[in-house]
Amino acid sequence: MIVRPHYMDLLKTYRNVPLVKILAGIRRSGKSTILEMLKNDLINNGIRTDHILSMRYTSEEFYDGMTDKDMYHGIMEQITDSGKYYLLLDEVQEIVGWEKAVNSLLENADTDIYVTGSNSKLMSSEISTYLSGRYITIPVFTLSFCEYIEFKKDRGCTPKELLSEYIRMGGFPIVALNNFDDNAAYQIVEGIYHSVIISDITKRHKITNFDLFNRVVKYVVENVGKTFSANAIVKFMKSEGRSLSIETVYNYLEWLEKDFVIYRCQRYDMQGKSVLKTQEKFYLADPSLKYCVMGFNPKSVAAMLENIVYFELRRKGYEVYIGKNETKEIDFVAVKRDERIYVQVCRNLPEESDCEVANLLEIKDHYPKYVVTLDELAAGNINGVKIIHLADFLLRDKY
Repeated sequence: MIVRPHYMDLLKTYRNVPLVKILAGIRRSGKSTILEMLKNDLINNGIRTDHILSMRYTSEEFYDGMTDKDMYHGIMEQITDSGKYYLLLDEVQEIVGWEKAVNSLLENADTDIYVTGSNSKLMSSEISTYLSGRYITIPVFTLSFCEYIEFKKDRGCTPKELLSEYIRMGGFPIVALNNFDDNAAYQIVEGIYHSVIISDITKRHKITNFDLFNRVVKYVVENVGKTFSANAIVKFMKSEGRSLSIETVYNYLEWLEKDFVIYRCQRYDMQGKSVLKTQEKFYLADPSLKYCVMGFNPKSVAAMLENIVYFELRRKGYEVYIGKNETKEIDFVAVKRDERIYVQVCRNLPEESDCEVANLLEIKDHYPKYVVTLDELAAGNINGVKIIHLADFLLRDKY
């Protein structure tokens, strides 16, 4: 098992803090394995194995007809003394009312609770009722480039040699753990894609026109990194002879978000210092989700570079926006407390450098500014704007 230090450090930070730790992310992003890592770490730190209760609620024998009371009593029966118990509860959203059970366990026993989930039932409004102020959500993403290198360390490749593979293959751990070719990797990812789209979203929301829903999903996938609106999707579907309402598109986008397939990136007006509600962008949980649907096309790499940079900033704890500076656009404005950085992403320099650098130079503050590129010869500094290779940007501890 390859440890993912980022998540282990976060979980150690909140260990024994009276909050429910919720690890949430797309299917197969590694949440169950992180719980297994946590269990091993607890044992290595002297916690008795009978005080670590691991429950996985994905099997029919567990959750078919199980109520929150069944869940609560089933766990309480295993708590046999007054010592602290560590509860590792995997895919709890399959239990209707799990929030009530977890809240009761938090109140009625000496417990430290960790739960995982991969769809919107995990994030229901009931959480605010039963766990208000008593939980923290830890987003679980697919592998960062740094983690990908760790998974591939036995191959003896340099980071820049692995970067091309990471861009094509993405960061699902099951793919990174094996030496698949592109076709085999995309088949595996396609299975993950269909399990989310069909099993999770279509069945749960009782979507009857699957063909139309699937076409909307493909439109979103095809337009990763581009600004578009629900109205633009409606117009596009109309041009194909398909009819749907703007409200339906909003629902589809919301369901994709809640199952962690896509992530919304809002626009930020840098002059008015306000978040805008129009012309947002969406990014895919993993680049391979696009390639398994659309096929790999080198011409699409530029948009997916943005996708990769977006998630790297999210992993490092930044809130990420598209910057609107009067008529100019900044790919990313990343904010964390009193920190801020500006990032432009482009595939090649120098032909694109004038525009990318000029947009950044128009920002009249002293926060760090970067142009991130795949150009091997472009590293340097232009009037305070740092030109940096994508591999180096992804491997930096701080910006």
